[in-house]
This record gives sequence, C-alpha cells and structure tokens, in this order.
Amino acid sequence: MTKLHCIFMQGVKKPFREVIDVAWGDAQGAGIKPLTFVRQVLAACLYPQLLDSNRLPTDVKQKARGLLSECHGGSMGSYTDLPGIPQVAREISEYIARRDGGDPPKTGNIFISPGSQWALQNILNLLVHGHGEVRSGVLTPIPCHVTTIESLHSLGGVSVPYYLSEEHGWELQMEELNRALEYAKQVCAPVALYVVNPGNPPGHVQSKKSIQDVIRFALEKRLFLLVDEVYQDCVYADNVEFVSYKKVLAEMGPPFSDTVELASFHSASKGFLGEAGLRGGYVELVNMDPDVIKYACTIFSKDTAPTPGQIALSVLANPPRLGDPSYPLYEMETQQMQTMIKANVRRVHEVLDSLPGISCQPVEGGAFAFPRVDLPPKALQKAKEMGMEPDTFYCLRLLEESGAFITPGCEYGQKEGTYHIRFCIRSPGDVIEDFLGRLVTFHTQFMKEFS
Repeated sequence: MTKLHCIFMQGVKKPFREVIDVAWGDAQGAGIKPLTFVRQVLAACLYPQLLDSNRLPTDVKQKARGLLSECHGGSMGSYTDLPGIPQVAREISEYIARRDGGDPPKTGNIFISPGSQWALQNILNLLVHGHGEVRSGVLTPIPCHVTTIESLHSLGGVSVPYYLSEEHGWELQMEELNRALEYAKQVCAPVALYVVNPGNPPGHVQSKKSIQDVIRFALEKRLFLLVDEVYQDCVYADNVEFVSYKKVLAEMGPPFSDTVELASFHSASKGFLGEAGLRGGYVELVNMDPDVIKYACTIFSKDTAPTPGQIALSVLANPPRLGDPSYPLYEMETQQMQTMIKANVRRVHEVLDSLPGISCQPVEGGAFAFPRVDLPPKALQKAKEMGMEPDTFYCLRLLEESGAFITPGCEYGQKEGTYHIRFCIRSPGDVIEDFLGRLVTFHTQFMKEFS
C-alpha cells in the first residue's frame, strides 16, 4: 500500500460511491478475464481427475499430463526440480528460438523464478558489491519502477540515473548514457546497464538501431546488460515491433555476439497473460562464464517459483498453435484483449490531448500511460505548504475528490521541474472510460482553482 493510499484512508465521507484503481499493472485485478487455456491447464494439473473426463480439450489434457509427468509423484503439490520443472525450461528455450531464430539456448542458461524482479535481484547479487571502498554501480533509466532501484540499494549498490528523453518519445539517447557513465565513475565502479523495453512506466519501444547502439556502448564500456523485456508481447502502436536484445546481439556477430554479457528477463505476471498472482518469471543468461552460471544455479535454487507460476510460464512459452483444438478460442481471446487495449490507448490520447496542462508521449507498448502535468504556480506553492511533491498533491486531490487512484511520477523519477502521473491502460474499456471521465472533471476544476 502506498503512502498516497494510506493518507486517503481516513474514514471521511467522500463525494463518490467507489474508488476506481488504475494505479497498478494487475490486469485481472482490474477486471480483465484470464485466458481460458491457462485456467484449463491449471485445473487439470490441480485436479487430475479431469484428465479422465471429456470436459477438457485434448491439447489441454496432453499439456497437463506432460507437466505432471515431470512433477515428483505426478503431483503439483510436490517440490519441483531445481530451478524448475524441466519441461517448462525446455519450452522457454524453444520459445526463445522461435522468437529470435537460431538454435534453442541451453536450458542450463535459463533460470525460473517467482517473478522477473526476483530474478533481477538474484542477478544483482552476482554483480553488485556493496562493501569496501568502492561500491558497484548500475546505470538505471529515469523514469523507472522503484522496485528495481530498491533491490539495488538493498545490496549496497549505487543507482546511477540516466534520463530518457521525453521530448523524443522517451528515447534512450547515447549522449545521456555517456554523461551518466562519466558521473558514475566519480561515485562508484559501474558494472551494469539496466534497460526496460518496452518501457515501464513511459511505454516506449526501442528501435533496432537504438538497441545496436546500446550493445556497442556495453562492449566499449565493459558493462553487463540487464534487460527487462516483460512487456515484449504488449506492443500497440502501428509500425512498431518488439525486437529482443538477444536477437540483435546475435545478428551483430563477433565481437559483440560472443562477448557482451546479457541477462534477459520475462514474466507471466506482467505480459499479456497477466497472471500476476501466480508468480512466474525467468531470466536467460547469455555469454556468462560457466563458473558464474554454476554459482547462479546455487542462488536460484533457494527460491524456486511456485508450481502454478511455472505452469503459467509453460503456457506463455508454448501456447496453442494453429490446428490445436484450443487454438480458435485462445486466438479470439488474445485478439480481443489486444483490440481492447489499443482502443484504450487511442481513447487515452484523445482525452489527454484535449486537456490544457497535460501532454502525453505516444504509448507504444507496456501497460501504462505516463503523461506530464504542467501544474500552475499556485498549486506548486500549495503542495510545498503541505510538505508534498506537487504530483503527489495532484494525485491525492484526484483521489479525494473523484475516487480515481493513480500514482505520481515522483515515485519513478523525473527531471527536476517536471511532474507526471502514471495509470494502467490494461483495464476493461468501461473502467478506462470511467477513469477518464473523472480525470477530466477533476482536472478542469483543479486548474480553475489554482489559476
């Protein structure tokens, strides 16, 4: 629960009947229905008696039997192998090969975890030294989800910010990376560069050329690449596509493809599957020393993902294909979801573009919009008097007066003198429409009050 939410819960009667929460990326919590195929496979694995009935499609039964055959005792309630069910690791390997081309990666380079952030914490454990005269540093994007920065700080590492260019659609610019690296050398020993693609919260999608530039930078500066790609299936803009760092790295050839060290993170929680509560993610390690990989295996063996989360990963990596009995329904559900979110994005831009004092760069992918709010001087002064960041003040007033719960940009980092809000676009269309209606009414009154 955030500080903003805690302030709100004071027991005072409010001028609305219910709170509408678009603060988080929890798709199902927002009302989006889970995919049928995921639930059917989970049901069959949890209650194997269903495998003897005619209530489930044959491909669901086949998948469930395969997964249960690699669970000890044929039961989901048993401990799984470390670091996960072998079939799931194989399916992830084959998924990566289909996505990027080339041979499937070794399953020994894939580590399953209770979520991508959990996996990132483990990799940071390998890279970061928080003791001694010089601490390790990681270049981190601004804006950036606070969990990553907190994980780094908990290990004693230094977060070195590099600012994405809002004026250029939240582009990652090489001049800024070089500036951040030179600053880092004064305060720490920089060891890694953290990239989020598609972006969270700004929703940008990196071009292939941008990725190539980053890889060249990593090789030249001897930096480990930490690449959060959990929203790779969530791209909505026309003429924009996701390309993985691993694919670009392989296409660049030596010395890049066999030298640059890379960790790529994905998740069943944050992607289009939206299974946030099942807690399943993975990381693939590329070009890492075999002895370090052995040590990574030791670290990951301490926190194996829950079995339901591993099953969700299995569906993410190996969904129904054309010709399978479940394919028509799976395709229909995923297309409906994509269509709905694209409509949400269009509607968000239509509304935000009509509001004076609010501007939003194109949301190309991910789960959030991150518009900029230009607050009047009187509002800035009022926030200062109340001891709040200006965008926190704005979000609190929005919550108190309209019942719309979003998060302020200061929680993710932003350039000094700029203010933002973040809200989730992966919600049912009626929820987004309700939220936007409340936002328009509130914002109009707020700007009038402080003009």
